[in-house]
Amino acid sequence: MSTILGIESTAHTFGIGIVKDRKIISNKKRVFTTESGGMIPIDVAKFHAGNKHKIYYEALDEAGLLGKEDKIDAIAFSQGPGLAPCLREGKEFAKELSKKLNKPLVPVNHCVAHLEIGKLTGAKDPVLLYASGANTQIIAYSSGKYRIFGETLDMGIGNFIDSFAREAGIGFPGGPKIEKFALEGKNYIELPYVVKGMDISLSGIFSNLKQKLNSEKYSLNDLAFSLQEIVFAMLVEVSERALAHTGKKELLIGGGVGCNTRLREMCEIMCKERGAKFFTVPNSLLVDNGAMIAYTGEIMFKSGIKYKGKKAQELDILPRQRTDDVLVMWK
Repeated sequence: MSTILGIESTAHTFGIGIVKDRKIISNKKRVFTTESGGMIPIDVAKFHAGNKHKIYYEALDEAGLLGKEDKIDAIAFSQGPGLAPCLREGKEFAKELSKKLNKPLVPVNHCVAHLEIGKLTGAKDPVLLYASGANTQIIAYSSGKYRIFGETLDMGIGNFIDSFAREAGIGFPGGPKIEKFALEGKNYIELPYVVKGMDISLSGIFSNLKQKLNSEKYSLNDLAFSLQEIVFAMLVEVSERALAHTGKKELLIGGGVGCNTRLREMCEIMCKERGAKFFTVPNSLLVDNGAMIAYTGEIMFKSGIKYKGKKAQELDILPRQRTDDVLVMWK
C-alpha cells in the first residue's frame, strides 16, 4: 500500500496528482494560456508560483486527504526535461512538501511518465509515439532503457503547431484551435514532407507555411488541414517503421498532441493494416498532468528509488534530460 503525490511543472501546466496503489485518486491542474503570442518561461513560472498552493489543496480535497497529509508516502516531481524556470517551481515546491511532511522525494523523467501511464491501457510492450510541445520521439524499451528510435531534428510537433498558431494570431495553446480550423479545410495544399530515416524535420515546413500564411491565396482552414495531413503522416510513417524494426505489436500514443482526433485516426488505420494494436489513455492523461508523475513515482518508489534528508534537498532539475538517459531499474 502506498500513496504518492506527483508534481508536474515542465512547461505551461502546473499539475498535482495523487495515486494510491496504481489508482488515480486525484488529478488537478492549471494551464497557462494567452490570447495572442506564445509563452515566456519566466511568466509561466510566476503563474505556477501563484497557483501551486491552490492546486495542492484542491488535489488533497479530491483525494480525501485534507488534514490527512501524513498518509502520503512520497513526493514525486518532474525533474526534466522542460523549461528551467518552470521546472524549478515544481522542484522547490516538492522540497517544501518533503520537509513539511518528512517524506522522501522521487525525481521523475517527464517523457518516461508519458510512457508509464500508458500501462493503464493494458499495453504490455508498446512502441510509444510521444508527440508533445517540445518533444517528438519514437520510443521503445530495450535492455534497461527506453530507447529513442527516431525523433525530431529541430522543432517538437506541439511547438511547431503552436508557432504556426502564433503566426496566425490565434494565441496559445494553438493545437486545439488548429484542429478546429482543419475540420473546415476543404483543399489540400502541397507542403514539404521531410522524413530522414527514422527522424523528422519540421522547421522547413514551418517556413513554407509562414510564406503561405502571408499570401492571400490560401485560407487558414486549408493550411491547417494540410499541415495536419502532412506532419501526422510523417509521424505515422516513422512509428510504423519502428514497429517493423522492433517486432513489437503495440503502438501507444502519448503527449498533448495525441489528443488530436485526426492523428489518432491515422494511427489506428496504420495499426489495423499491419495487425498491431493501438492504445491511448484519456485526454486528461495525454496532456501534461500530475497524475502521470505520481503514477510513475509510485512504480519507482516501490522499486526503492527515493531520496531523503540531505540527498533529497540536493536534487536538482535536469532541463535537457533525454528519455534514454534514464536507467529503468524498475522493470
